[in-house]
Amino acid sequence: MIGALDAGAHGVLVPLLYTADDAKKLVMSAKFPPQGQRGFGSPFPMASFSADLGAGDYLQQANDALLTIVQIETKEAVDNVDEIAATEGVDCLFVGPFDLGNNIGYPIIDGVMHEKLHNAIAKVLKAAQLAKKRAGIFCTSGEQGKFYADQGFHMISVATDMHVLPAAIIDSLQKSKGLGAGPKFSGPYGK
Repeated sequence: MIGALDAGAHGVLVPLLYTADDAKKLVMSAKFPPQGQRGFGSPFPMASFSADLGAGDYLQQANDALLTIVQIETKEAVDNVDEIAATEGVDCLFVGPFDLGNNIGYPIIDGVMHEKLHNAIAKVLKAAQLAKKRAGIFCTSGEQGKFYADQGFHMISVATDMHVLPAAIIDSLQKSKGLGAGPKFSGPYGK
């Protein structure tokens, strides 16, 4: 994870955090002193921000500029989400609905999300809002992305290439054969 920051990434998205202590350890690793304990030795990160940015300039602004995003995808993380959200240095809580649904015992089957999964997602959003942090979520369609944006999520993965590209190719092939539009992609789960 820290290697990604040292190579010039503008943030990290870290899966499987369970507790506020996990979040604090992440922040300590991702942030420079005095907020964390990240070492400063790589010559690469400042160049990914600006060709004119020197090492000192990068060091002074990196803690505020780099995103530290934690994935909330387990029952334990949902149980501890208020404390995780309150952790200084965590910028965004990101929900992985498939993993979260599986972990809490309500997997997404045939595109259907159980009410308890909806409730867990709402709890994560509320914790982020109360802590004045951003909230993110993985979605599989533009419609679903709009649904969650309207609820207040900020960072939304709208679709995946492994689903959208084949649907577009099938649609183009259907049209080229004069068969009309191909199947419309709506994603593997609904609202």
